[in-house]
Amino acid sequence: MSDDQFTCLLLEQGEDKKVTNSIQTLSNDRLPEGDVTVAVKYSTLNYKDGMIINGIGRLVRNYPHVPGIDFCGVVEQSDSPDYKPGDEVILTGWRVGEIHWGGFSQRARVKSEWLVPVPDGLSLKQTMAIGTAGFTAMLAIMTLEEHGLTTDSENDVLVTGAAGGVGSVAVSILANLGYKVAAGTGREETHAYLRDLGATTLVGRDELMEAPRGPLGGERWAGCIDNVGGAMLGNILPSVAYWGTVASVGNAGGIEFSANVLPFLLRGVNLCGIDSNTCPKERRIAAWGRLAKDLPLDKLDAVTNEASLAQLPDLAGKILQGQVRGRTVIDVNG
Repeated sequence: MSDDQFTCLLLEQGEDKKVTNSIQTLSNDRLPEGDVTVAVKYSTLNYKDGMIINGIGRLVRNYPHVPGIDFCGVVEQSDSPDYKPGDEVILTGWRVGEIHWGGFSQRARVKSEWLVPVPDGLSLKQTMAIGTAGFTAMLAIMTLEEHGLTTDSENDVLVTGAAGGVGSVAVSILANLGYKVAAGTGREETHAYLRDLGATTLVGRDELMEAPRGPLGGERWAGCIDNVGGAMLGNILPSVAYWGTVASVGNAGGIEFSANVLPFLLRGVNLCGIDSNTCPKERRIAAWGRLAKDLPLDKLDAVTNEASLAQLPDLAGKILQGQVRGRTVIDVNG
C-alpha cells in the first residue's frame, strides 16, 4: 500500500440502479471525513455485507461506496488525543459499510469515538474472526447476566439461528461459561458443528415455530438469545422461565410478532433489544474485554476461514445462500 493510494472493493450504481462491484485503487483524497486514519488489516464477511454487495435492499443510499461493516488495523494518522500512530484498533457499528465507507479497503478514515483498542489476549485476526457478530453475541450474553441469568439454572439457554454468525459465537461462549445451551437450527447438516461448539441440545426450527397451546407454556428456557424474531420470538416468550430474559438480536423472521402480556405480568419475563451499532464506548470496551477472556479461542480459530478481496463477490453470494459456515475473515492486503 502506497502512502497516497489504497486498494478497495468499490460498489457503483448505474442509471438503471444496478449495483456493480470491482477492485479499484483510489487516492487518499477519496476517503471520507474523520480524525483517525487506519491502515486496515482485516475485515469480516457478514450476511449484511452479502446483501450490500449484491445490491439487495436500501442499506446503502450513496454511491460509490466501500462496503465492510467492521474492520481492525493499525492507526496511521490521528488528530485525536485518544489514539496515536501504531495503536491497534477495532471498529464495529456506527453504520460503517452502509453510510460511511467501510472495511473492505486497505485504508479507512473514521471518527475516533467509533474506535476501541484491541484488548490484551486477542490478535488482530482474532478480533475480526469475532467481528460484529461476536461482539453482538457478547452484548446479548451480558444483558442476560445483568438480568439474573446464572449457570445454576436447571433450564437451557436457547439460542435461535444458532448456526449463524451471532448464534455460533453465543453458543460457544455460553458453553464455555458453563451454561446448558439449546441450539435452535433449521438445518440438520449443522448439528455436528453446533455440538462441537458446545450445544447440549438441538431444537428444530419447526418446533420453535409451533405456537404454544395456551397463553403460558412450561418453563423451558432459562433465557434466550433470539436471532430470528417474528413469529418465532412470539412463540418463545410463553416458555421462558420466571424472571428470565430474551435478548432480541435479529429480525430475519420479520419485524412484527404476536404476544400476550402474561409472560411479562405473571412471570416477569424481560424482552431486551440489543443495539450493537451505537452502544456507549465503555460498554464496547467491556464487551471486548469479556470476549478476550470468555471466548474459547481454539474453537474460534478452528471455525475461521480467510479470504482475499478478490474472493469477496463470490463469497457474498454464497453467504446469502447459507453456504458459508463459521467466520470468514477478509485479508484486505492478501
